[in-house]
Formats: sequence, C-alpha cells, structure tokens
Amino acid sequence: MANMLANIFGSSPVRPLEKHIGITFRCAKQLRPFFAAAIEGDWEKATIVRGEIERLEHEADDLKKKIRLGLPKSLFMPVPREDLLELLLVQDKIANRTRDVSGIVVGRKMEIPVEIAAEFLEFVDRNVDAAKQARKSVRELDELFTAGFRGAEVELVEALIEELDRIETDTDDKQAVLRATLFKIEGSMNPVDAVFMYKVIELTGEIADMAERVGRRLELLLSH
Repeated sequence: MANMLANIFGSSPVRPLEKHIGITFRCAKQLRPFFAAAIEGDWEKATIVRGEIERLEHEADDLKKKIRLGLPKSLFMPVPREDLLELLLVQDKIANRTRDVSGIVVGRKMEIPVEIAAEFLEFVDRNVDAAKQARKSVRELDELFTAGFRGAEVELVEALIEELDRIETDTDDKQAVLRATLFKIEGSMNPVDAVFMYKVIELTGEIADMAERVGRRLELLLSH
C-alpha cells in the first residue's frame, strides 16, 4: 500500500527534510576548523569559516521556509504533518546554534585558554559527531515513509537513535569536565572573558542537545 501511495503522490515529502539535515550538519562541521583557527589566533581564517557557517545557516533557513510551505497536507501521509514540521524546526536549531556560537567568538576575537584548548576541541568534535548521527538517522526517513513506518527499517532507526543518545550523553560528560577545568583557571582570566567562555561551552553543547532532540522527534514519528 505504501509503495502504491508513493507512486500516486510522487516522491516522498520527507526527502527535503533529509536535504535540510545534510545542510545543518555541514554547518556544524565547520566548527572544527573555526575553533582550530581561533585557538591559533588566525582570525582571518576564522572569519572565512564563519562566513561559510553563515552561508550554510541561511541555506538551511531558506530550505526550511520552502518545506513549510510545500509539505503536503495529504490525508494519506503516514505521520502527522505537524510532527514533520516539528522535526524540521529542531533540525534547523543545529545550524542556528552553530551560527550563534561562532558569532560570539569571532565578534569578540575570543582567546580559548591554552589550558582547555585540547579538551575543548574534543568537545567540539563530539558535538559534531552528534549532528552527524542525527543526519544519519534522518536519512532513513524516506525508507521509513515508503515502508509505512513499520518493519525492519524501524528497528534500524531505533538503533541509530540509541547511538545518538550515547553520543549526546558523552558530550554532557565532556562538558562537565571542561567546565570544571575552566573553573580552576577562571581566576587568572578577565572576568568578562570567563563569562563568555562558559557561554561558548554552553552553546556548543546545545548542538548535541538539538541533535538528541532530532532523535526524540523521530521516536515520536515511529510511535504512530
């Protein structure tokens, strides 16, 4: 039945969501070279990478608007249209958080303390891993749609979401360690710089949080 409906109504309406999560992941992925440049004090390169982040964030935002306008209202959709739109909004926040944190750093030309630089880059990498896992999970939407959100494809997506949860938990652990290390050295920092460093850590960690929320939205789709 699902295949017949797909033939009637054309390509799956969830493919644009898969494209969108791909853009948001590429945006988040830029944080590694961005922070590497910031740690080196190479603000010319950091600004260039920041420009790419902004470009990808705008691309994701434009696609989000097109999806919201074009998503079918068909009664034959296997899941509620509203749930797909909620998934889209959470995906978009991955790019938003990437834009926000890079904006703070480049705007203030923030120096990442050398004492936490290595830990911080590991933390960034793990948040990017979470965004990548979210992308991997959402990429199964088309197959789920075709299968009517039933069968072996559901088990595969559930396993992907479980791994996403593990990655997000790991980012939480790394964030706690990073904040503890920062606490030990904050007395030697300019107080305003210390406050903004905590904020940068928080916003970076929200990338994994948003990725984990993508998993929660997918779980809701699976429950129908």
